Amino acid sequence: MHILRRSLSWIAAVAALLLTVDGFVAMSPASAETTATPCRNASDIVRLSNPLSRVSAKLASGQPITIVALGSSSTAGAGASSPAASYPNRLAADLVKRFPKHPIRVVNRGVNGEEARDMLARFDESVASERPDLVLWQVGTNAVLRDQPLAAQDTLIHDGIARMKALGADVVLIDPQFAPKVIAKTDAPRMVALIAAAAKKENVDLFQRFALMQRWQADDKIPFETFVSADGLHMNDWSYGCFASNLASAIAEAATRPVATVSATASFH
Repeated sequence: MHILRRSLSWIAAVAALLLTVDGFVAMSPASAETTATPCRNASDIVRLSNPLSRVSAKLASGQPITIVALGSSSTAGAGASSPAASYPNRLAADLVKRFPKHPIRVVNRGVNGEEARDMLARFDESVASERPDLVLWQVGTNAVLRDQPLAAQDTLIHDGIARMKALGADVVLIDPQFAPKVIAKTDAPRMVALIAAAAKKENVDLFQRFALMQRWQADDKIPFETFVSADGLHMNDWSYGCFASNLASAIAEAATRPVATVSATASFH
């Protein structure tokens, strides 16, 4: 009986150890039930405004495509059950299925807790060194959570976009997540609007993660606990998967979008 009790104690200790490893949350059988919730393609929300010309050219020529995912914990994968469940890894798998003849690499450059200034401080090493064709920049959440002045964030975001464009890369900004701890902050909608305005002014693309997740909760009636981790902030396997699926769809459409041409018979004045 003593041996049995020791064995049970050891098993419990191991289970507790495996519950959280390096920011990733081990899934229980119950949490797997969230996979039964359907993920809809919200093309009316996530469609990118501009074609991805660099990615399009690489697809046309058959050359390898490198995508760098720059961001904080949402990019690193906090709240996921494993690194494989992070959005960059899910995105890579989805894009490879959509374009099986093209080598596509998605590099995860997410670091937990970072703000725009931190990401730009490591820009050369984390982004420029990869010579990316597309940069996905997830930004804004931690600045909102820490009540940082928005004007300073606006300057940093414009500076970051300029550095990405200087590489010749396509750029897609990703705004904050719609999660209880984020929307509790009064500056959350202002940050979302600021990022949208920056994307429009700089003529780069915006993936509206905030609006996508808001639809899940408000329109699709999906409870927060289905797509937000227990901490009320980070996404989980289901939401990372649905986010990646919608992002892959948006990228694929923008990279294969017919480019409007001017008729040869048109007159110019």
